[in-house]
Amino acid sequence: MKREYKVTTRSAEETKQWARRLAERVQARDVITLEGDLGAGKTTFTQGFAKGLGVSGVVNSPTFTIVKEYAGRMPLYHMDVYRIEDEFEELGFEEYFYGEGVTVVEWASRIQAALPEQRLEIELKRLTGDEREIIIYPHGERFEQLRKELLE
Repeated sequence: MKREYKVTTRSAEETKQWARRLAERVQARDVITLEGDLGAGKTTFTQGFAKGLGVSGVVNSPTFTIVKEYAGRMPLYHMDVYRIEDEFEELGFEEYFYGEGVTVVEWASRIQAALPEQRLEIELKRLTGDEREIIIYPHGERFEQLRKELLE
């Protein structure tokens, strides 16, 4: 059974602030996975995360391109794998996961077999209005430490 930790944010801005704090602590080769229904806040979360990496400009979902790269203090590889079927092995995700940047994967459960064992899994749930529940599942000591820094 995986351990889960919960945070509630009360606005889109608060969700972005939380993601920004996370981004300030990540390092190259970290993989952050995002799950949640449509409209749960995955892209909003990624926008805040990008700000924390020093990315300037517009960050939006790479729904049709699968991967967008952004320049910040390290590269941000933003993936949306919602439309991926079985061909994900041929897309070279490992080059991103083990590259020089940090990877954020929306709808990551669709490529579960390709994901690194060590990662930070985040599920976003819509509560009422702009409130969101952020559920964090750290996989590996590195991400357990990251979780402690953010939540304690």
